[in-house]
Amino acid sequence: MKNKTRILVGSLILLILTLSIVVVAQVSRPYRNGSVWNVAFIRMKPGMDTAYLNYIATDWKRNQEALKKDGLILSYKVLTTEAHGAADFNIMLMTEYKNLATMEANEAKADNLLQTVIGTDEKQMQGYRDRLQIREVLENRLAREIVLEPRR
Repeated sequence: MKNKTRILVGSLILLILTLSIVVVAQVSRPYRNGSVWNVAFIRMKPGMDTAYLNYIATDWKRNQEALKKDGLILSYKVLTTEAHGAADFNIMLMTEYKNLATMEANEAKADNLLQTVIGTDEKQMQGYRDRLQIREVLENRLAREIVLEPRR
């Protein structure tokens, strides 16, 4: 009888532990992964704000609109901020993608489209060289948006 009781108690404890693990595994998170942003941190050189913002409002915007029209990006934003030091960024160029897989899968399509919009590789390189006089690209980062869900 003692043996049967031990087996019954042991089985009950095992069942409770198993159910506890299942309940913990089913806990839903109050958020989900959203879109992915490519963020370029740029320092406009002193006195070159107008020149660089003119480029952003024309050529850069034209490129972004072409990418958006073809469904390769979702949106884009430009944010300016005060620099906290001589080597700090003062503008962020942000491009939104559906997700990382979509961004990577469409790289070749985006390159081909930009060749159509901007021109040859040589023309693109000349544009980069020209902009070196008015801005410095400090870094690029990928960021994932986290969408907060209401608690259920």
